[in-house]
Amino acid sequence: MNYDLFLDLAIILITAKVFGILARKVKAPQVVGEIIAGLLIGPSVLGLVESSDFLVTMAELGVVLLMFSAGLETDLKQLAKTGPVATLIAMFGVAVPMVGGTLTYMLIYNVRDLKSDAFHEAIFIGCILTATSVGITVEALREMGYLKGKVGTTILSAAIIDDVIGIIVLTFVLGLRDKSISPLETIKNTVLFFACAFLFGYFVYQLMKRYDKLHPHTRRIPIAGLALCLFMAYVAEKYFGIADITGAFVAGIILCNLRDSKYIAEKMDISSYMVFGPVFFASIGIKTSLDSMNKTLLIFSICFVVVALLTKIIGCGLCAKLCRFNVTDSLKIGVGMMTRGEVALIISQKGLSVGLMKADYFTAVILLIIVSSIITPMLLKLLYTRWPEKDPA
Repeated sequence: MNYDLFLDLAIILITAKVFGILARKVKAPQVVGEIIAGLLIGPSVLGLVESSDFLVTMAELGVVLLMFSAGLETDLKQLAKTGPVATLIAMFGVAVPMVGGTLTYMLIYNVRDLKSDAFHEAIFIGCILTATSVGITVEALREMGYLKGKVGTTILSAAIIDDVIGIIVLTFVLGLRDKSISPLETIKNTVLFFACAFLFGYFVYQLMKRYDKLHPHTRRIPIAGLALCLFMAYVAEKYFGIADITGAFVAGIILCNLRDSKYIAEKMDISSYMVFGPVFFASIGIKTSLDSMNKTLLIFSICFVVVALLTKIIGCGLCAKLCRFNVTDSLKIGVGMMTRGEVALIISQKGLSVGLMKADYFTAVILLIIVSSIITPMLLKLLYTRWPEKDPA
């Protein structure tokens, strides 16, 4: 056994936490600090830790747990209340950035053959831009007292639906990587998985609901939830050719309405916060290669960030205007949906693992997260100062 892995874990955990704390001090997402920590200790800078099969496995477990937690924190009741408006905004917020990201890659790297691997890579780059992370937006709106207003509620609901649609799109795009399976077969597998997950999920939910009533707030419930997460991740990959993170996310959705869903999420957060989360985000930095940075990649990274920000504003803002929001509220919704975070990294990591993305492009994704996290609250504050919402509550 190679005992160096213990040293690698110790270095990752301590540096990730230190830089995570520093990131929070400067009002940046903690994950940004953890990624920078990985970049610092990785081969590109200090070379203290190198990627290994063990770290790859730990990171994969981390991403599965993160997606399970995301599913657990989904508020289905809120989604039902917001109805078609938030769904339409989310759909535009997925479609426009995906098209924009795909075209950006195709133009910069001169991709013309729609049957080539390069075109599949372009589609995947577009897929990364579909994700929305509203943690920064929520904090900014809460500080200004507008979180529970019409605009704030719409942003929150659209972001949740946005991630669900994004995962479905990711599932389909990843299915295209296997050239032995036709697009129709990919669609069939995706539909079949979600149909089976719905039927199985309803049975499991009723079982867990009854058990939760008999034994509330016991450790057996989070253990059963974790087992369901891992089982769904396995079944998704093994029998349907669907991404394991999709299975984990669906497992979270199945349990999100349990009375003890928050208790399950709290227990999952302990593992994610202490070990798996830092390892996953630090591994992004460790895998990021600065050696390959050249003029083309730099131009792509800048365009990637600009397109990512503008397409969310255009897609979500335009749809909000069509749904009878006024111009300023539509702009607020578009700006509020700009931020990218964990889900974009999760999608990128999955693309790397299946060969749809090179590690070089992590630089662009990290740059997007940092820029969007900084300018989104600034723009929201500017918009709300100039055009305050009449009924924030």
